[in-house]
Amino acid sequence: MVFESLSEKLQNALGKLKGKGKLSEKDVDAAMREVRLALLEADVNFKVVKDFIKRVKERAVGSEVMESLTPGQQVIKIVNEELTKLMGEKEAKLNIASSPPTIILMCGLQGSGKTTTSGKLALNQLKKNKKPLLVACDVYRPAAIKQLQVVGEKIGVPVFTMGDKVSPVDIAKAAIEHGKKNNNDLIIIDTAGRLHIDEELMEEITNIKEAVNPHDVLLVVDAMTGQDAVNVAEVFNSRLDITGVILTKLDGDARGGAALSIRAVTNKPIKFVGMGEKLDQLEPFHPDRMASRILGMGDVLSLIEKAQATLDEKKALELEKKIRSQQFTLEDFLDQIDQVKNLGPLDEILGMIPGINNKALKNLDIDEKEIVKIQAIIQSMTPEERNNPSIINSSRRKRIASGSGTTVQDVNKLLKQFRETKKMMKRFTDMEKSMKKKGKIKFPFF
Repeated sequence: MVFESLSEKLQNALGKLKGKGKLSEKDVDAAMREVRLALLEADVNFKVVKDFIKRVKERAVGSEVMESLTPGQQVIKIVNEELTKLMGEKEAKLNIASSPPTIILMCGLQGSGKTTTSGKLALNQLKKNKKPLLVACDVYRPAAIKQLQVVGEKIGVPVFTMGDKVSPVDIAKAAIEHGKKNNNDLIIIDTAGRLHIDEELMEEITNIKEAVNPHDVLLVVDAMTGQDAVNVAEVFNSRLDITGVILTKLDGDARGGAALSIRAVTNKPIKFVGMGEKLDQLEPFHPDRMASRILGMGDVLSLIEKAQATLDEKKALELEKKIRSQQFTLEDFLDQIDQVKNLGPLDEILGMIPGINNKALKNLDIDEKEIVKIQAIIQSMTPEERNNPSIINSSRRKRIASGSGTTVQDVNKLLKQFRETKKMMKRFTDMEKSMKKKGKIKFPFF
């Protein structure tokens, strides 16, 4: 996961300050040396690191820290605020046109993921009740047009193309007219990848921009390229005056320096981040939340938003009723597993919870194969067995184990866990009833 190494090193450096009752300038200097080294190792631009450390030190040795009752925590608060500033302070949204259509021009190097990201952005906006149109302006890369058409088909978004024999400038202009006629309120133009030193292709994309006058010029940058990403962003910005950046592959093992440097170097915001290969894995970039996650403070807001977008509220209410009336079955258990899996990888979800740092997650053995095994066992049961596990005798256990590719011991283990879970739920329900009788505050279940 991106920032994993940086996060661990920053937490270690700042953690040493927590236990100190008083901080000297020497303590702050020692911590800042470790922070500087951690940022440089994460491939953050040298000048950005220098300015960042200077700002933190100026605040950290001032009265707001030295006169504080918890100086260590105050320094961490300062680092968190400065990290947030470094990445842009607040979420930067798309520049939506006052009168449709909104035109977005995508640009970047070859292999940065522009075509897939164009599809991800279209799907992101489709979910917000927009009517997007994808435009195939990459006439150079073999099968680029076909790739965009496949992406468009997957997400149910139309793709405008005129083949690979027409100039990208003419395609872009024709696409705008087509979009207006068909009431598309968002037009996303996918252009060819180009080296920032290729004068001819840089001139071409400048001409496309002048021809369509886009509301957003988004540079797609591969986070895995590290410091080079910042250099690319600088050149594209100087030629196109980009309005924002989309960082791709932020779920990989990139060192993260690009995310911390691009905003400071170009003064242009990161608007979205790609968190996986799937077309729905594009997220708005929240500098404050990212800073919190880097420093091990969690990201509760993103977790809530993810849950609201993924979990079925009606099902949650039905489940609450079943728990209260103690009618929770293995069918419900299976449904809950499916919903939790839809939230994303478990280690990513746990990383959003405050107080769970990277070190704790490393020591935690999250075996998602066990979840798959549980699903297989429950799915091998009959509807009657799922609703009434008490009827599962030894011959049924053998059949379930055989059908799920597991062992009888695995089936026994699951049934035991389910019985324990039901007992625990009963205790909570009884406790709530008791509290209600006494006029105390009711126990929240969700």
